[in-house]
Amino acid sequence: MSLVVKNMKNTDSNLVWYASYGSNICMDRFLCYIQGGIPQGSSKLHHGCTDKSLPEKTKNIVINRQLYFAKEYSSWGRGGVAFIKNEVTDEVITLGRMYLITYNQFIEVVKQENDYTGELVMVFRDAIDKGNAVFLNNAWYGNLVYLGEEQGLPIFTFTNQDDLNDEINPPAKEYLDTLKRGVKESYEISDSEIQDYFNNRIK
Repeated sequence: MSLVVKNMKNTDSNLVWYASYGSNICMDRFLCYIQGGIPQGSSKLHHGCTDKSLPEKTKNIVINRQLYFAKEYSSWGRGGVAFIKNEVTDEVITLGRMYLITYNQFIEVVKQENDYTGELVMVFRDAIDKGNAVFLNNAWYGNLVYLGEEQGLPIFTFTNQDDLNDEINPPAKEYLDTLKRGVKESYEISDSEIQDYFNNRIK
């Protein structure tokens, strides 16, 4: 199998929290990465993970980094997709949802996100020590970000290694609808509050 786990956190567990802030905040969309399938509103078939076991737990998370949308086109159509900025700030919040999965599932999710088929080495220890670790140069989601711990297990997400300020682009309707569904699933807030949340983050 073309993935390598290096320098995992010193723990007896093989489990890790994956924190999502984009379309994966929607459960049925995320499970296409785990079990395979085509997400609603997308045109792309995902093969899923080798281990298709469901996440052991899910939990909400608030991420203190700015959510933004960038790039021109994706499998969702013309429009940007979600990224978070690399600066940590208490002045903004990004609503997220995290899934307790295995390290190997996490790596296979990352590979599918980046359409990457080669050997992938992710040095989790570096991300824990430094806050982030770039593992794929020139990839959309090639920067591993450490967000702390929950129940004694590390929390990771990924974003671009740079803030894509010159590539800002509003999301496609189908993509944004998926994010809205995910927020609705996870948080007890009204449709108007969800709309305001995204309006404030779409330029």
